[in-house]
Amino acid sequence: MLSRIEKLLNNIGEGRAAFISGGANIRYYSGFTSEDAFLIISRDRRMLVTDSRYYVQARQQSPEFDLIKLEDGWEKIFAAVPEDEIVFEENIITCGFYDRLKKKAAHKTFLRMQKEIEAPRRNKDAGEIKLISEAEEIGSRAFMHIIEVLHAGMTERDVALKLEYYMKKQGATALSFDTIAASGVRSSMPHGVATDKVIEKGELLTLDFGCVYEGYCSDMTRTVVIGEPDAKQKEIYDIVLAAQNTAIDGLYQGMACSEADELARRVIRDAGYGDSFGHSLGHSVGLEIHESPNFSPKSRDELENGNVLSVEPGIYIDGWGGVRIEDLIAVVDGRIVDLTTAPKNLIRI
Repeated sequence: MLSRIEKLLNNIGEGRAAFISGGANIRYYSGFTSEDAFLIISRDRRMLVTDSRYYVQARQQSPEFDLIKLEDGWEKIFAAVPEDEIVFEENIITCGFYDRLKKKAAHKTFLRMQKEIEAPRRNKDAGEIKLISEAEEIGSRAFMHIIEVLHAGMTERDVALKLEYYMKKQGATALSFDTIAASGVRSSMPHGVATDKVIEKGELLTLDFGCVYEGYCSDMTRTVVIGEPDAKQKEIYDIVLAAQNTAIDGLYQGMACSEADELARRVIRDAGYGDSFGHSLGHSVGLEIHESPNFSPKSRDELENGNVLSVEPGIYIDGWGGVRIEDLIAVVDGRIVDLTTAPKNLIRI
């Protein structure tokens, strides 16, 4: 099996070196966990460039890389790179930094190659899937905890803070993203970040949250009802749950990601709510919360071994509210594995 760096070098082409500045890519290729660094990788040399604050950390975490002192200056650093062509992440480097590099290394040609650099991260190995699964399990435990303490009269922010505190007590080092806690009519906003709104009896509450564990992200969504659900709340919830179950049950290695999106979208469309499901079915998760490939109508990707993606259909009705249910799935040795263990039945608080 090719190593991560071998895959990278094959992707960027012969006679080129990769200049890497994105934190997730630095960690993926070198193991270095600070974002205050750069990698320069060629077929003959692996260089980790950082300043004096991180020398000890760099030697400990990235022993296979030559430690290069940022204080030496870019002219000297690039003079040690024999390749004339340097590829870089076009979505990460700013225009100002690009201009500085061009000036400091005028004898080099810089080429944009975001996808080629990040492509090896699409297919997670067993160790990566284990870490994502452990992060997701922290989230599942957090959900089981929150439904025990949740009650009418709490604010959305109260709930979000309790979720976040619990996940960090369970070993999470950070949040994957700002916790979404949207109640009542606010649950019609897919990204309704928690506010000081008081959660009231009879309302739906959508919770979308995740944590970072050993560098890897989790992501899950559950929608609960405060008190007894009315007929429309049950109807919408059942449609979304059916859409999610249909999609997960229909997934298989090699299927078109656009087809996976359509499995869920068709259920919602046939129920008469097609216009109320605006976002794609899901996205990949890993060192970053949004990676590739995606389950979307326009995707040209196929579901491959090692992919980890969210499956998160939803229905959102302005002025009424919304429902979303989200699990993470992984393709492991050709099988579809659901990494999310929290229950999906409509829970009454």
